[in-house]
Amino acid sequence: MKRLSIITITYNAEKTLERTLKSVYEQDYNEIEHIIVDGKSTDNTLGLIHKYQNNKTKWISEPDNGLYDAMNKGINMATGDYLCFLNAGDSFFANDTVKEIMTPANSLPQQPDIIYGETAIVDINGTFLHMRRLETPRYLNWESFKKGMVVCHQAFIVKREQAVEYNTSYRFSADFDWCIRIMKKSSNFHNTHEVLINYLNEGVTTANRKSSLIERYKIMVKHYGGLSTFMHHLWFVYRAIF
Repeated sequence: MKRLSIITITYNAEKTLERTLKSVYEQDYNEIEHIIVDGKSTDNTLGLIHKYQNNKTKWISEPDNGLYDAMNKGINMATGDYLCFLNAGDSFFANDTVKEIMTPANSLPQQPDIIYGETAIVDINGTFLHMRRLETPRYLNWESFKKGMVVCHQAFIVKREQAVEYNTSYRFSADFDWCIRIMKKSSNFHNTHEVLINYLNEGVTTANRKSSLIERYKIMVKHYGGLSTFMHHLWFVYRAIF
């Protein structure tokens, strides 16, 4: 059976972390490695980590240079065959979700480079709000992100040997760039057609939406060119109005 490395980034996350830890703890798939990269929290974050710690848990608590620096630490700590990110407040959709994620990795003759699925948006209490606005494509490739981040970062599961480090020169949208760069070097994509993640709608990107969108536009220009990016954004404006 293939192993999944689940990477959780935390900093003073006592209000939201327990739901995430509990979700990983309750998965009915044995080959899990839970990596927690904490930015030297001063609240009860470490207490919660100790509460749920078992032989599948690896964690560090030290200062970092921001979210994406911490994510790079997680990638470098990972030893699983696949990896995904599940941050404080996020959770798997159900207790058998990891089993559903890893089924194609364990059963298909050619192991997927990327496994992906749907995302539900929840509030700080874990209550369902709505499904993610952007539609997940039936068939994914690196050009799919011309329409925006059509697969949520947390529902984007990557074969570890395909993973690259995040570009830490981006403050808010390095995950967008990261997904595109990985898709460019990948050839086998598997759509689970399942809801995989409950995503907490309170992230860094949400809190800095304008800066994130500007940064994301620059990333799209880098990968897709200025004209293509401009034309797609005209469509975004039209869609928002009508």
